[in-house]
Amino acid sequence: MSPERFARINHMLDHRQVDLTVCLDVVHKTQNIAAVLRTADSVGIHQIHAVWPDNAMWVSGNTASGSQQWVKTIRHQNFEQANQAFKAKNMQVLATTFSDTAVDFRAVDYTRPTAIIMGNERDGVSKEAIEAADQHIIIPMIGMVQSLNVSVAAALIMYEAQRQRQAANMYGTRQLDHAYCQTMLFEQGHPVYAKACRRKQIPYPAIDDQGQIVADEQWWQRMRAPDPQALMDD
Repeated sequence: MSPERFARINHMLDHRQVDLTVCLDVVHKTQNIAAVLRTADSVGIHQIHAVWPDNAMWVSGNTASGSQQWVKTIRHQNFEQANQAFKAKNMQVLATTFSDTAVDFRAVDYTRPTAIIMGNERDGVSKEAIEAADQHIIIPMIGMVQSLNVSVAAALIMYEAQRQRQAANMYGTRQLDHAYCQTMLFEQGHPVYAKACRRKQIPYPAIDDQGQIVADEQWWQRMRAPDPQALMDD
């Protein structure tokens, strides 16, 4: 791994926000999911959630521009499952919906642990999410249209959260555990070796402070050994 890539990956890991997330409430269009993933990555969100009863949901690598490699999507069969995950982390749950109690999205304190619920393209946020939310939020509209595309709305809210967190100096201190960071450094810094490890079922090695592999001779021998699966394929 080059020093430049090593530094870039570490910079990303140092800025990830583990207590800020977005939940896509049965959002159907893959281009919208991909756009939300890209924005989540750009503002330092570690993972997003998706309520999707159908396991067929996916995001193509080309559409997401590789963002799914950096931002994990946690899938839930229903909103209750997602809400339990948020409550376990003491997150405030914000639902984007028009209601008598809805406030301007910029009036919310995003320095608190926060889950932002975004509704699907046709129906918006589900009734279950609206009822479970701690606060309803809206994006003020002064034109003729009543709503924004879900990915655009999500981007506005995520960047407001980033603005507040940057002002509170919440970026730059690593919050992710060491094991996860080691995995990301190996998989993204040494992708060929990582693929071989998965194929040969070899444990990942450690990565040192210069981004290089730390492994004993036995590990390297296993890495250099012929791939049994490849021999079977031949």
